[in-house]
Amino acid sequence: MSDGPPFLPPPPPLSERWALFLDVDGTLVPFADDPEQVYVSQRLVERLGALSAAMDGALALVSGRRVEMLDRLFSPLRLASAGLHGLQRRRAGEALGVPPDAPAALEQVRLEALDLVSAWPGALVEDKGEAMALHWRARPEAGDALRAYAARAVERLPGYQLQPGDMVVELRPHRADKGTAIAAFLAEAPFRGRQPVFVGDDLTDEYGFRAVNAQQGMGVLVGDRGGSAARYRLPDIAAVHAWLGAGA
Repeated sequence: MSDGPPFLPPPPPLSERWALFLDVDGTLVPFADDPEQVYVSQRLVERLGALSAAMDGALALVSGRRVEMLDRLFSPLRLASAGLHGLQRRRAGEALGVPPDAPAALEQVRLEALDLVSAWPGALVEDKGEAMALHWRARPEAGDALRAYAARAVERLPGYQLQPGDMVVELRPHRADKGTAIAAFLAEAPFRGRQPVFVGDDLTDEYGFRAVNAQQGMGVLVGDRGGSAARYRLPDIAAVHAWLGAGA
């Protein structure tokens, strides 16, 4: 019998004394073939708003999406947020800083990738500014070709790394990750001095799990992926919503 992720315990009831960090795709909302088509319910928006107020603002979204897109998805909330896996970070109520320009080589890679995915209708190139993602959720058979292209392309991008995910691979600068973003929040009010809890599902969330573990916090894995540093588990998005709802 396996003692893998399905046998991790559920997290304890949510506490307003925590610093709560939430991944978005695969954690709060289902994945979509096109990231632009994700839907966030009004009920979830209201729930997160109530939790943030109860926690004195110590709730942040930590996502691979840009912060600007998070604001659109969760409007009218403007929660503390880290976007692009930590390359962007904004405290609640603050203006978002201007991101650095993407290198010229990334634009050439993007154009080549657009040409490549034209042979795989349904596969997508997501332009994130200084980062880029290749998606094949709608065309799983394109995965090998897109992963191989990304591995070649990153060699032409000094300071960049590959970030694999669930039917996606990203090319992004390696100067930050979800763990460094969480650590930066924890050094500031209102997060400072609270026990950190991070909820996420994907490989990119492992940085966050390790960051909260290092500060006597709790990582909560969503799903049944193996090999995680998380110490607690919720089986799916519906369970995450129920857990958050009980806290709200």
